[in-house]
Amino acid sequence: MTDQPRIRHQNQPEPQSQPQTEPRSRPQPESRSPSPSRPVYETALGASSLETITLLGHDLAEDIMGTVGFGELAFWLATQRRPTKGETRVFEAVLAALADHGFTPTAIVTRLTYLSAPDSVQGALAAGLLGGGSRFLGVTEDCGRFLHDVLDSVEGPLPDDDAGWDALALRTVTARREARAFVPGLGHHVHKQGDPRTPRLLRIAAEENLHGPHLSLFAAIGRVHPQVLGRTLPLNGAGVCGAALADLGLPLELLRGFALLARTAGLIGQLAEELRHPVGNDIFLSVDLNNQSVAPDPDPAGQYGPYPPERHTGEQHAPDPHTPVPHTPVPHSPEQH
Repeated sequence: MTDQPRIRHQNQPEPQSQPQTEPRSRPQPESRSPSPSRPVYETALGASSLETITLLGHDLAEDIMGTVGFGELAFWLATQRRPTKGETRVFEAVLAALADHGFTPTAIVTRLTYLSAPDSVQGALAAGLLGGGSRFLGVTEDCGRFLHDVLDSVEGPLPDDDAGWDALALRTVTARREARAFVPGLGHHVHKQGDPRTPRLLRIAAEENLHGPHLSLFAAIGRVHPQVLGRTLPLNGAGVCGAALADLGLPLELLRGFALLARTAGLIGQLAEELRHPVGNDIFLSVDLNNQSVAPDPDPAGQYGPYPPERHTGEQHAPDPHTPVPHTPVPHSPEQH
C-alpha cells in the first residue's frame, strides 16, 4: 500500500486524538522468541493468550466491549489510532449515508441469491458486496482519488477562500471536459434536483472543523461546473462521502472498503426484510414468466468476438463507448448510490 499524503488547509489544525486511558495491567499474550524453524508475524491488531484477548493494545473484553462503538472501532482498526469525537461523527455519518438506498442492483442480487440458496446467508451478502463497482458504491473511492490527484498536482499552497477553490475547480472541470471524461461524484439518476446527503455531510464536517481540501474542491465543482457543461448536475452522496473520507486522512486504497462496510449493514437489512416480506420470488417470476423467445442476434462484425490482431499488438485502441462526441457536455458519472 502506498503512502497517502495528508492534505489540509493551512489554518486547519491536525485532529487531536481523544485522551487515552492506559490498558489495565493484565496478562499479555505469551512472548515467543523467533527461531530459525518458526517465523514471527507481527500485528498490532488482535492477539490472544490463554486468558485474554488484546486488540490495538487494549484488553478487548474490559477496555473496548461496551465502551467503543463499532464505527469508532472500524476507524481505529484502519488507522491504528483512536479517532476524535469529531472524526467519529463524520465517519459514522458516511456509513449511515451509504448503508442502503433501496432496490439497487446490490440489494436485488442479495435477495435473489438468498432465494436460490437460503442456506447461505454469507453467499447472499457476498453477492451484493461483489456488485459494488464503478456505478454503485465504487464512486466513493473514485471521487476521493480524483480529488486527491487534483490537489496533489497543485503547485504551491492550496486555495484559502472560495474564489481560489472556484478557480481550481473551473480548471479541473474544463480539463475533464476537454479529455471527454466524467467528473466523479457529479450527477445522480434519481436525485436530479440535489442529493440530500451532500449538504448534510458538508455541514457535519464543517461543525467538526473537518471540512478539508477535498470537500472544499468538491463543493467548488458543484458551484462552477454549469459554466463548463452548460447544465446543472447534483453532487451525489457517494462522491461527498469519498471527499469526507479523504479529508479524514483515510487510505485511498480503502475508501471502497468503507463503502462496502456501510452497505453490509444495509444488505443485512434487506435480508431481514426478505425473511418477513419476501419479494425475491416475485422478481424472479416477473422475468421467468415474461420472457419471450426470439431469433438469435449475432453481434455485428464480431463486436463481442475475438479481438482483431491489431488489438493484441497495442497499435490501435477501440474508442471508449462512454466517450461523448465532441462539443457535447460531459456526461455525469452513471449513478450513484
